[in-house]
Amino acid sequence: MPALQRHHTFALDVPCQTLVTITDPAQLREFDYTQAFCVLGEGSNTIFTTPYQGTVILIANKGVRIEELSQSWLLHCAAGENWHALVENTLALNMPGLENLALIPGNLGAAPVQNIGAYGVELAQFVDYVEGYHIARGETQRLSNEQCRFGYRDSVFKHELKGQFIITQVGLRLPKQWQPNLSYGPLQQLESPIPRQVFDEVVAVRQAKLPDPKVLANCGSFFKNPILPRPQVAALKEQYPQLPCYDVDAEQQKVAAGWLIEQAGLKGFHIGDIAVHDKQALVLVNRGAGRAEELLEMIKHIQSVVAQRFGIDLEHEVRLMGELQEIHLGATHEGA
Repeated sequence: MPALQRHHTFALDVPCQTLVTITDPAQLREFDYTQAFCVLGEGSNTIFTTPYQGTVILIANKGVRIEELSQSWLLHCAAGENWHALVENTLALNMPGLENLALIPGNLGAAPVQNIGAYGVELAQFVDYVEGYHIARGETQRLSNEQCRFGYRDSVFKHELKGQFIITQVGLRLPKQWQPNLSYGPLQQLESPIPRQVFDEVVAVRQAKLPDPKVLANCGSFFKNPILPRPQVAALKEQYPQLPCYDVDAEQQKVAAGWLIEQAGLKGFHIGDIAVHDKQALVLVNRGAGRAEELLEMIKHIQSVVAQRFGIDLEHEVRLMGELQEIHLGATHEGA
């Protein structure tokens, strides 16, 4: 059975039944989708927790075509392109806008699924369209930004189109009128920066806080930042004045999951070789010989402790794959 250790950045020693690499979207027409399958990019947001009894489809098509319009640039990007390399290349070509999203691991195809975001910016702000293979229809389909139904770490690809749509290309629209977004934390200290300065600051902050998965196996931010009703956040702030929170809308605010985990005393905590990172509690790491059962135990432990301490249920952002399908772990229950 093909090994998956080098195909997902958490690097658990787990195999799959079949492994296929896609370099041309036309190959997607050749599969039997009635059998178990899992679509994978660079594996930066997926962990295989047990031998996968299906086909892993690696998306590796390449290519970026740039179309210049009067008010913007439209980038037609193959799903197999590396995300951070694209951010770097757009800056080098004097097409800024994506700098706040620098150093997010993974490829283009995975980015719209969870609507990647960082430092006050979300991918959804730039998506013109998402193109892919619609399995039930047996044809290529292009979805508009609106049809993607983007939300916080969310999209239609996690709901109605989950397991039904394989992303092969993403269209990104970058406005020529550039405005820096300095709303978030350390970026607020920048005064009238050029795009490259914003990029450099984001990279420096991320490198200081987040371990390089090539050096220390991890999947970046492991849990979603909880979105809570304002009265609940206000009550928490009375008890914990230092709680970081950010406005979502008139009714809700987002609180920092990493802060909750750290305040619960779990920073640096480990079960075997699976540990809460000692610099950023939102990150779980595999120190080398971590096992899947240790990871699952760690997730449940963190969820349980945070729920007991703060009354908040943490939801894992990273996709966990079971024997045949994705699994979800909750503070008090688990299910497929």
